[in-house]
Amino acid sequence: MRNLLKVLIIFAIAAVLTAGGVFAWGYKTFHAPAENLEPVTMVIEPGSSLRTIARQLADKGLVRDARVFAIGARLDPRHTRLTAGEYRFPAQVSALEIIDKLVRHDVVHHTVTVPEGLTSREVVDLLNAEARLAGDIQPLPGEGTLLPETYQYTHGATRAMILERMSRALDDLRAELWPKRASDLPISSWEEALTLASIVEKETGVASERGKVAGVFINRLRRGMRLQSDPTVSYGLTVGKGPLGRPLTKADLRQPTPYNTYVIDALPQGPICNPGRDAIAAVLNPVATKALYFVADGTGGHAFANTLAEHNRNVAKWRRLERQNKP
Repeated sequence: MRNLLKVLIIFAIAAVLTAGGVFAWGYKTFHAPAENLEPVTMVIEPGSSLRTIARQLADKGLVRDARVFAIGARLDPRHTRLTAGEYRFPAQVSALEIIDKLVRHDVVHHTVTVPEGLTSREVVDLLNAEARLAGDIQPLPGEGTLLPETYQYTHGATRAMILERMSRALDDLRAELWPKRASDLPISSWEEALTLASIVEKETGVASERGKVAGVFINRLRRGMRLQSDPTVSYGLTVGKGPLGRPLTKADLRQPTPYNTYVIDALPQGPICNPGRDAIAAVLNPVATKALYFVADGTGGHAFANTLAEHNRNVAKWRRLERQNKP
């Protein structure tokens, strides 16, 4: 009997020591930094169990043992708040850092930049080329209904979601800028402001000129003069499907379309692109100027003129520069 008791005591001690050893090993394994020497990006899909997440992390070399991580994570009271998403983990990340990231939903953010002056067709083409975005776009958004900017998104975002954000951003901009517009504008609606802003956007890529270009068009509208904007002619010919791809001809300037401001009076029937914030702001509060004309000056900007005679001299100068620069 005494020998049996000794044996039982020995077994008990061995069990305790073994359990302690296992616990010590598990504790050390759980808290040891991962073996990844470079940052690792991975996606945890919605509905993934803790066991599935642990296996994914182990497969990526982010935890040393999937079972140890799963047990250790389950002991953390935050384990029920682990969230799906795309995560980027630093080199030699610890298990606690991983759990903290998953709880805080510290996911990877991507960006897509939509330049000012794109047509809605071109915006859709740009989003379709963004491989990380999902889903199709139907129908095509109306021209001038989207605000060009840089937009952030995370894994799982759709192209339709980006378009919705662009539309809401334009609504927000309207609420901000429309009440602050100049009181004497020959523009009666936000839609007309967007139409003129789209023309300003396409006429100049020089930020410092937008206000003056807008001022010229405002002056022409006040006097009942045709805007005579080349970009409106191009848009009338392509209907926003893309660049015309060739210089305008005299026949193009005479081609009647709802957008050709060499033919129609006042504004075209709608925007010719999606203008940016600065172009819209320039139209709503244009630079005070007496200029009625402008033409390219050969430096990327424009030469402005108050009279037709002055403008004709500027045009002649531009033509000479064009001839000199021809190969």
